[in-house]
Amino acid sequence: MTTAQLTISSKTYSAWSLRGWLLCRLAGLQVEELPAPDDASNRAELLLLSPSVLVPRLTHEGASVWDTLSIAEYLNELYPDAGMYPRDRIARAHCRSIAGEIHSGFTNLRSALPMNLKVRHDSFPVFSGAKPDIERIEAIWQECLARYGGPYLFGEAPTVADAMYAPVTRRFISYAVAISPHSSGYCQTIAGWAPMQEWIAAAEAEPEEMEELEVEF
Repeated sequence: MTTAQLTISSKTYSAWSLRGWLLCRLAGLQVEELPAPDDASNRAELLLLSPSVLVPRLTHEGASVWDTLSIAEYLNELYPDAGMYPRDRIARAHCRSIAGEIHSGFTNLRSALPMNLKVRHDSFPVFSGAKPDIERIEAIWQECLARYGGPYLFGEAPTVADAMYAPVTRRFISYAVAISPHSSGYCQTIAGWAPMQEWIAAAEAEPEEMEELEVEF
């Protein structure tokens, strides 16, 4: 019987819920999924109008933890042998740094390419303000893949960094963003990651839609 609960929003639209869920999978923690209420705060997060909401929220043995990086650190304390971060001190610092960067930045990318796991565009106009974000993300990925050998950002196994960048890979795939072969290969690695496939299948089964996020061009 599970003692942990994870409050999440839409699997189709919520990048932050995906990150929190993947972090629990990385740690090996089984969680009961609780849907977030369909209220103004939750919709603000999905519509990118609120930078800070309380979803995802992990409730575990008396602790209530929200914010994805806080969840990552909490789980790493509980399960230090799960490999959520690299064992090497320098690589671990690098992992934390790039996870923090995606956590707090790239707002133009989020606005230009809203999370939507049910759409696939053959082409999509990306406004110029988002292009520096895309270039920076590609630089992060290519540095990590070259330095640690892939196929994940820090080597042969996924880490917190991969959980944090997983929604970006779906944005790039969904909106047919022009990226390098190395970046495209990384996107396919994450697409083949079993927990990611499980999440996407569940998203496709969701009946509800938010018209505000059904972008048509």
